[in-house]
Amino acid sequence: MENKTSYIIIALVAIIAFIAIVIIILSDGKKDKMDEQNTEIDYAAAAEAQMSKPNAGETIAVMHVKDYGDITFKFFEDKAPKAVENFLTHAKDGYYNGVKFHRVIEEFMIQGGDPKGDGTGGESIWGTGFEEEIDDSLVPYRGALCMASAGVGTSSLGSQFFIVQAHYDSSQESDLKRQKIDNTIIEQYKKYGGYISALYKNYTVFGQVVDGMDVVDKIAEVEKDYSETGELSVPVREIVIESIDVKTQE
Repeated sequence: MENKTSYIIIALVAIIAFIAIVIIILSDGKKDKMDEQNTEIDYAAAAEAQMSKPNAGETIAVMHVKDYGDITFKFFEDKAPKAVENFLTHAKDGYYNGVKFHRVIEEFMIQGGDPKGDGTGGESIWGTGFEEEIDDSLVPYRGALCMASAGVGTSSLGSQFFIVQAHYDSSQESDLKRQKIDNTIIEQYKKYGGYISALYKNYTVFGQVVDGMDVVDKIAEVEKDYSETGELSVPVREIVIESIDVKTQE
């Protein structure tokens, strides 16, 4: 009887050991797969592509801002198709005509696209909110055109958008390293500027300013008042989008 019990214990130990080995192998396999996915992106090349001028035949949009000038965008339709379709359709339909930049924070971003003008309104071309389209290769560098939302997973994207205005800030590097942001992205951030720590992988990047960042900077520098939430972000003088022309790059 004692020998039988010993055999059972040995068998159980062997089974447990086998299960543990299988779990370790599967975990390592999963980790390797994740590491492989992370290394699939050449972040330096991706940044260069994001920041480059549009090629002939690509769709661009020229935003005419009253008293400030023009801001020209290119788009990433292959990576954020719904956001691009939504913005361009609204632009063609004149939805943004007369709409103001209602939230402006220097060294962060300028936000617009709300017909109500207070950040509480606007809708998508489908009438309901749609989900984020996050692509790891698109980073909120300076000049990135992003969809405003109530947060990842909320399907709250409508008509509001923002343009990242921030320059490189060395004080952000420690946060980026703490968040384990890829070192190559940090190097590109040094080169291009942007606002990575709070925005990367949290908001849809669907376009990039290719001309007119001087206009974005002028808007960011305007005198501001406090919003109802106590944020110093409401332009004292209205900054109005007169129209947006959708064109093909020649």
